[in-house]
Amino acid sequence: MTILLFGITKDIVGSSSISLPISSANKLKTVKELKNYLGNTYPGLNKLSSMAVAVNNAYAKDSVKIDNFDEIALIPPVSGG
Repeated sequence: MTILLFGITKDIVGSSSISLPISSANKLKTVKELKNYLGNTYPGLNKLSSMAVAVNNAYAKDSVKIDNFDEIALIPPVSGG
């Protein structure tokens, strides 16, 4: 499973992407489980006020099912002016 990171999520993790090993990815069945896993692995992600998740280029709710072939993107809060 490939996870693409943008904005502050990239800064927190220290990379623009994460490749989860199949052994870890197979245990994660939903977006919510993935968010919990990433929050435990990278605690700084838990401090974000919000974070959208996209699965295969579509915004996804916590209940959306995922598998290790999906491309995931973490999209942090965006402010503009």
